[in-house]
Amino acid sequence: MPLTIPDQLPAIELLKKENIFVIDNSRANAQDIRPLKLAILNLMPIKITTETDMLRLLSNSPLQINIDFIKLESHTSKNTPVEHMQQFYIGFDEIRRRKYDGLIITGAPVEQFNYEDVTYWKELCEIFDWAKENVTAKMFICWGACAALYHYYNVPKHDTKSKVFGVFQHTVLDPLNPIFRGFDDVFYVPHSRHTEILKEDIDKVPEIKVLASSKDAGLYMMMANGGRELYLTGHAEYNALTLDTEYKRDLQKGLHIDIPKNYYPYDDPDFAPLVRWRSTGNLIFNNWLNYFVYQETPYNIDDIR
Repeated sequence: MPLTIPDQLPAIELLKKENIFVIDNSRANAQDIRPLKLAILNLMPIKITTETDMLRLLSNSPLQINIDFIKLESHTSKNTPVEHMQQFYIGFDEIRRRKYDGLIITGAPVEQFNYEDVTYWKELCEIFDWAKENVTAKMFICWGACAALYHYYNVPKHDTKSKVFGVFQHTVLDPLNPIFRGFDDVFYVPHSRHTEILKEDIDKVPEIKVLASSKDAGLYMMMANGGRELYLTGHAEYNALTLDTEYKRDLQKGLHIDIPKNYYPYDDPDFAPLVRWRSTGNLIFNNWLNYFVYQETPYNIDDIR
């Protein structure tokens, strides 16, 4: 089954060029099935790139999925055209009256601020609380994961000595968990962050289970609430050039930034990046959609509690 996304969203044509099966809302409405309803709160500044990265992975499922993009009422994006936000995003005031099978909350470039100092923190907390009762399964990514862990369980984040930047090897700690079906014993995921979640803080919260970690990048995957909450500190959704773009952007700004680890062959930015996480991203999103969204959500979406 295809991924159903809003008519004229820029990602449609980009994904079609990659031979990925998508249909727009007009065609999907003619099909007599119960598609999954998925909401994405996209907090990244370059929203069109993040939309495409997310949809690329979500579209690789046999399930039909209707997507709604959420925008915050208390924050205006400075890096995405107003017309794009008005056409493709829905405000939380409208979303709060709906129920969803799944919700994804992305990272955001505010990780070095105290949570309470983030301008949209109050509204984000409202979304976290709404999701507890109105969404079957939640996936939180990078800063979104840290923020949700703090809000739900009071787990703090900690500054790292240097930026965790590159592609790192991870170890599966719970191989029988359905999220790891099809995984190898070790897998690779990109990270780009200045903060981390410490195991000693997670160990104080019995509701949270650590599923995967990295010797060099720390905790990566955690799960809570019977699988209804999935926390990812890295970016399996990144495309091949995301870290490259970030690295070269910061160099042009005159900022100090190390070459992303394990990314360029021979650590030479003149070479094209070596992609080692594409299969991981596809497995995480497919397994999450199948085992934690589709298999768990009620057929009558109003029955979600």
